[in-house]
Amino acid sequence: MTEQFTIMKFTKRYPLFFLVMCAVFIVSGHGRICLAAEYVTVIKDGVNVRSGPSTKNEVHWEVFKNFPLKVLERKGDWVHTEDFEGDTGWIYGPLLQKDRQVIVKVKKANLRVGPGKNYEIVATALYGVVFTPGRTDGNWLQVTHQDGTKGWIHSTLVWP
Repeated sequence: MTEQFTIMKFTKRYPLFFLVMCAVFIVSGHGRICLAAEYVTVIKDGVNVRSGPSTKNEVHWEVFKNFPLKVLERKGDWVHTEDFEGDTGWIYGPLLQKDRQVIVKVKKANLRVGPGKNYEIVATALYGVVFTPGRTDGNWLQVTHQDGTKGWIHSTLVWP
């Protein structure tokens, strides 16, 4: 009871300081209230990832259709993104869409008939293969490849 009383007394005496500290705590990521990350995918093959938000900036690399990316910031029509390897760059916004895809982040991952290690393996996916996610069951994610292959993969093997 003493601890609660002390906090209440402090917040009444220094309300602005308390509000500022709460805001800093939440924005810094230490608070439980955080905005969910935004993810997008590339709409076509051969999209340039640039060093800055302009066609005048250097092209770092190209990405392919359905490649998933995390949005870091937006500047006009440009989007600063991060990929599953932690690489960052800018992409022209109209070349992105809000469509959830996942990418295999390990050397080799098994796709199974059901959500668990005891289920039969239906396919093996290599590093960098993209899937459309579906249902979840615990830590397992049902995925579909563009060629129609379906299976369950442990969620720790894909990003995001």
